Amino acid sequence: MAKYMLIMRSTDETSKMYEGVPFEEILETMGRYNDDLINAGVLLAAEGLDQGPGVVVDYEVEPPVVTDGPYGETKELFGGFWILSVASQEEAVEWAKRAPLAGPGSKVEIRRVAEIDEFPQDNEWIKRERAWREAHGQL
Repeated sequence: MAKYMLIMRSTDETSKMYEGVPFEEILETMGRYNDDLINAGVLLAAEGLDQGPGVVVDYEVEPPVVTDGPYGETKELFGGFWILSVASQEEAVEWAKRAPLAGPGSKVEIRRVAEIDEFPQDNEWIKRERAWREAHGQL
């Protein structure tokens, strides 16, 4: 099994499409999808991102510059994510196709999550992270 992150992406146009939809309806639709993921035993994590103010740390200069964002002049917004444990990217794609998302600009980006076992196990920093994960029940 491998971990894949499904990242919800949308545009301002997508957001406008949902303006008139009651929040309870959105929760019901998303809840049913999440329940399907849970019942299939593939859901590891899922979070929505707050649409309120955030900041962007830009590393193009030294020291990094912090600006209000990311909702200033965005072309795409990241609305949330799921992390699934599935056998393949193809299975992750099939789950993404079932996500209750629709409309112009609405997308799901799928990225494989690298596991700690894929990194050099003799590296001091990997050893520290592994110990931390073990102590916190994450391995």
